[in-house]
Amino acid sequence: MDFSEIAGQVHLKAHLLKTIENGRIPHAQLFVGNAGSGLLPMAIAYARELLCSEANTAEKKELCAKKIDKLAHPDLHFVYPVNTSSVAKKNAISVHYTEEWRKFVQTNPYASLFEWLQSLGIEKKQGNISKFEAEDIAKRLSLKSYEGGSKVLIMWMADKMNTECANKILKLVEEPPKKTILLLLTEHEEQIITTIRSRCQTLNFPLLSEENISTTLVKNHNIKESIARTISRQSNGDLNKALQFISNEGDDLQFEKWFIDWVRTAFKAKGNKKAINDLLQWSETLASQGRETQKKFLSYCMETFRQALLKNYKADSLLFFYAVDEKFSIEKFAPFIHQNNIFEIDTALQDASYHIERNGNGKLIFTDLSIQLTRLIHKPE
Repeated sequence: MDFSEIAGQVHLKAHLLKTIENGRIPHAQLFVGNAGSGLLPMAIAYARELLCSEANTAEKKELCAKKIDKLAHPDLHFVYPVNTSSVAKKNAISVHYTEEWRKFVQTNPYASLFEWLQSLGIEKKQGNISKFEAEDIAKRLSLKSYEGGSKVLIMWMADKMNTECANKILKLVEEPPKKTILLLLTEHEEQIITTIRSRCQTLNFPLLSEENISTTLVKNHNIKESIARTISRQSNGDLNKALQFISNEGDDLQFEKWFIDWVRTAFKAKGNKKAINDLLQWSETLASQGRETQKKFLSYCMETFRQALLKNYKADSLLFFYAVDEKFSIEKFAPFIHQNNIFEIDTALQDASYHIERNGNGKLIFTDLSIQLTRLIHKPE
């Protein structure tokens, strides 16, 4: 994968190329943004340019590029969140899942953490980067470069480092082995310890423009231009979401059903005993899902409530919500989401996500959230 294959982010490509041309490459860099904005493909393209620029013949450069494209270059190392499974029953680390990772990235480098865990069949667990990973990283990077040049480590979803891992990685960031480049990729910069963040050069990745996404869909996926424009607007700057719309394999259809059932039942629950029981049943359904699914669903809810708010205040140019369920109308729902309840709804959703992240009881969390929504959705404007 090279820079020409990456959607948008022209200024970031130019900046990264300039660091190589000038020989001024920061040893630790933090790429911050949504996975669908291109963090991983950009990091791989950057590593490709860096490692292959050190080859002294055209033949060696071509061979280097082929190795990178197969994610099999010996001086390009990857770290990503994992958990135990039938493949690694104890102390799981990235190298246990190398083949699965290569297949996953080559299929869609813009994909999400949830999709990665789903591909491993461990979506009901939380992916993490543990102290065992840090120990393995230290061993790998202490070895001499196979090709005699630089070594690059790409840590995808670096915010999933636990405290023990982060403290060990800090030593590498402070005193990296010679000619070693660390690229930390994250969607949640604030979850990485300050001492690491302060020692990295940060690059912020903006969401992709509708034009970037539309052009990519037409060029790489043979989508009609009119359809590509519609999808690009709905995807809200996230190329991965646009690809999910195409394949129709995204979770949004299930999330939409859960959301519609939830808000309809919450609306009816005021003074209605049967509806309260339905809300409890809904909470049990969500509690039975994996934590990554629960968190992803809550993010979906946050965005849908915000879309309803935009519709209520007639900001239609910013609206991209589209419901597959024809019985659900954003126009009819929007008046119930307004300035007097949106902040409380958003806070309740964020609090729920926080508690799920910390292994709270799912049934209690979603029951409490449902009771709050019943109250807030009836709050007058």
